[in-house]
Amino acid sequence: MLVQATNKLRQAFARSGSVHLFNRAKAVFPDGTTRVTVERDPFPTYARRGEGAYLVDVDGNRFLDLNNNFTTLIHGHGFAPVSEVVVGLLNSGTCFANPTEHEIGLAELLTARIPAMERVRFVNSGTEAVMFAIKAARAFTGRPAIARIEGAYHGAYDWAEAGQSVSPGNSGWDQFPVAIPAYRGAPQSVIDDVHLLRFNDADGLERRLSAVRDRVACVLIDPMPSRAGLMSPDPAFVAALSETATKYGILIVADEVLNLRQGYAGASARYGLKPDLITAGKIIGGGFPIGAIGGREEVMRVFGAEDVRPLLPQGGTFSANPISMAAGRVAMEALTPEVFDRLEAMGNRVRDGLRASIVRRDAPLSVTGAASLFRIHPTRIAPTEYRDAYLRAEGAGLMRRLSRHFLESGILLPYAAAACLSTAMVDSDIERVLSAFDDFLNTEIQSGKGCAQ
Repeated sequence: MLVQATNKLRQAFARSGSVHLFNRAKAVFPDGTTRVTVERDPFPTYARRGEGAYLVDVDGNRFLDLNNNFTTLIHGHGFAPVSEVVVGLLNSGTCFANPTEHEIGLAELLTARIPAMERVRFVNSGTEAVMFAIKAARAFTGRPAIARIEGAYHGAYDWAEAGQSVSPGNSGWDQFPVAIPAYRGAPQSVIDDVHLLRFNDADGLERRLSAVRDRVACVLIDPMPSRAGLMSPDPAFVAALSETATKYGILIVADEVLNLRQGYAGASARYGLKPDLITAGKIIGGGFPIGAIGGREEVMRVFGAEDVRPLLPQGGTFSANPISMAAGRVAMEALTPEVFDRLEAMGNRVRDGLRASIVRRDAPLSVTGAASLFRIHPTRIAPTEYRDAYLRAEGAGLMRRLSRHFLESGILLPYAAAACLSTAMVDSDIERVLSAFDDFLNTEIQSGKGCAQ
């Protein structure tokens, strides 16, 4: 306990370097950062380097990293096979207008292990992947609108982000809320063609889609919506989605930019979802910018340009650049079924340990997640849809105290978002997470808050 207390004091007072950099940044960035997702409380932690499962900040503080650049670094920081292949390529050229063998290698790997990916196209980010998947669904069906799960995050394409920030009104939740724009000035036409579905609402799914069946090109779904709560899909909901989409000729687009890390074949295969199109990113780039759209060969033909102008033109100056392709291939090759089994076992140990502390302390918290992902909620009953996971002021305060406690304990725990494990972690890292959480619950009780919402 003395070592832990000393570490907390060091974390609290030895962060002057991050403060200095944040003050510099405020002179050049609109709010001091260049990504809205960067956490600050009240200022960001500036990274200097990564070492396996750990991140070292500019002040020399060493943190166990449960963010891993928003779940991207499944092997942790500085993964040697990636570093070696990238260093070997740097003097050979980092990007070309011509294709390279590297893109074929990564495409062969993905199409061999992910059932939904019969053909694939590469882009530079998850946002691009989702954007082109939606466009592909429109080009294939000839319909303009989409349906999506309320509260889920799918990047920054106008149609994909409309509806990710819905909230209850003064009289509570509407049965089927109307999508709201993600920013002021978004065209009303975007909102008119985005129809929201409730996750795990099998009964409401058919009613909602039947009313707009002639306009909807696709249902966009994250098999386990991370920002919306990281809840498991109900098998009945998955079955209803497949049946209804087939009935009305609507494509299913599975956004696995984050959740591909749930297994060797990804999340859709894990939960029995059979999408027409699937998007990937994050882990498939080995720590470098990447995105991918895959799917049924018949649907992916909209990208084809052999003889005529394609139904959907798609390009990109840095798409399929050899650095991302080669780094992604070696990172994915290292993710064997046995490695995924180990990640799953570590994830089970974390989730079970967190739940055991909650029960022992009778705390009003719950845990969701699967494989190498977990999320803590300020509710006694684990959420099954976005509305259950929606953070109100009291819950937000509790989650902020939790993140601060972990930071003071030398652990980067994302605030109100999915935390993730990496292959670089060892047993002592798992114990450190569980100990910090139990210490937090004890601190809350001793302070008289009792984890109050």
